[in-house]
Amino acid sequence: MFRSFVQVFALLCGTSFLVMASGLHGLLLPLRGGVEGFSTTSLGLLGTAWAGGFITACLLAPRLVQRVGHVRAFSAFASIAAIVALMTGLLVDSTAWIALRALTGFAMAGSYMVIESWLNERASNANRGQIFGLYMVVNFGSITAGQLMIGFGDVRNGTFFMLTGILFCLALIPTAISTASSPKPLTEVQLDLKALYRNSPVAFLGCILIGVANGAFGTLGAVYGAATGISTAEIALMMSAAVLGGALMQIPVGRMSDRTDRRYVLACVGGAAALIGLMIFAFAPHNATLILIMTAIYGGLAYTLYPVAVAHANDFSDSENFVKVTSGLLLLYGFGTMIGPVLGAWAMEAVKAEGLFAITALAHAAIMVHAIIRSRMRAPVPIDQRDNFQTAHSERATPEGVRLDPRAESAPE
Repeated sequence: MFRSFVQVFALLCGTSFLVMASGLHGLLLPLRGGVEGFSTTSLGLLGTAWAGGFITACLLAPRLVQRVGHVRAFSAFASIAAIVALMTGLLVDSTAWIALRALTGFAMAGSYMVIESWLNERASNANRGQIFGLYMVVNFGSITAGQLMIGFGDVRNGTFFMLTGILFCLALIPTAISTASSPKPLTEVQLDLKALYRNSPVAFLGCILIGVANGAFGTLGAVYGAATGISTAEIALMMSAAVLGGALMQIPVGRMSDRTDRRYVLACVGGAAALIGLMIFAFAPHNATLILIMTAIYGGLAYTLYPVAVAHANDFSDSENFVKVTSGLLLLYGFGTMIGPVLGAWAMEAVKAEGLFAITALAHAAIMVHAIIRSRMRAPVPIDQRDNFQTAHSERATPEGVRLDPRAESAPE
């Protein structure tokens, strides 16, 4: 384990700074935008723009990296992210922020793909699980650290914009001085919608709806928190608690899905997430402690759905198609995250701030109903013929990260 860590230490350090900056910037923009009086629709479009840029990079970055090399490409991506972070501090305008946010999404996806490609090059079948686990820990820990930084300052001044730029620049250093050789070219993604749907209708629709719910909450959760009157530090803690809740609950939910029909797990967890969302919508809590508890429970449910849906899809596919199927579902999730913030913003403006959770509840209820219906139309794969569940992070995952998953060991290069 220690040897595996040493081999990828520089890459994980770069990842840590990168994700930390992303977490800080992603929470800073809606909070500062709210202070500046930006409309909820404009704040929702920040999430849509980010997701659009992210998906675009997943499709185009492999060709760019092939032309200029991994080191130069990563330097360009991280530099773009740093420049955008500083520009959002200088140019406080909703329209400009939406355009710049798309650039950030593009730069982040490209950066992740380069790092994940390097990690794949260092991984073997013997240590792939260890490296994948370390990468997951770094991602969850760094996003939490970045979000919690918001609680130690004032979003109305430019300090956090400058700090974000510094963190993006720090991400350049470990990779630039690393002695690791450049890996193989990045994998180009091919999206076959018909094949994905035939393989698993539950995962196909489920990943889109999960993206809708997660995109809405991830983008506008801070706006909801501000509307309830809780402090900036409590908003940061609320968003971090949701992420950590999802990380912690993946293991027990995953083990449950390994022992029964995964569609039942999707239905139960989706139904529970819908119930929590409806409770927040109906009762509109304003007590900080109660909000933290309810959103932590919500995150623990909502952020476990995606890896279960992916595991279910791969139960019905051949092992050599793992990368293709999982990458396709990841893009479907990305399309959902483009839709979710717009719907969430509409509900918050048309009804009330808690309308955000009405949208997530509708998405989760649809997952529950569809999973139950499909469970009566198709027999599950026998337990002894399934792949084991693996934890996953969908918000920052790329097709290169899919190749790092231990289940990709048998997939052809």
